[in-house]
Amino acid sequence: MAQATGRIVPGEESAIHDEPHIEGRRITVLQVVERVEGADRDPKAVADEYDLPVADVYRALTYYHDHPDEMAGVRERRREREASARERGAKTLDELRSDRE
Repeated sequence: MAQATGRIVPGEESAIHDEPHIEGRRITVLQVVERVEGADRDPKAVADEYDLPVADVYRALTYYHDHPDEMAGVRERRREREASARERGAKTLDELRSDRE
């Protein structure tokens, strides 16, 4: 059964992430948004996948939409880290998948 958390931890308060996440869990707000809105999945299905209360999925979605500037910064930091990794020779997921084919 999903454990109720009820709080989104801002990135600056987090010991495990530099971006907002669900308290007591490692899943970030942006990961939730990508799975619900980016992949057009039902919030209940995402909650079940991560053993979360569905309310926590909605809290993450609300936080995302209530903090657009902060979340834009999170996306920009991710893009910068990904670009830096590619410069060092890291492959994208698509490249890894095509290597296996």
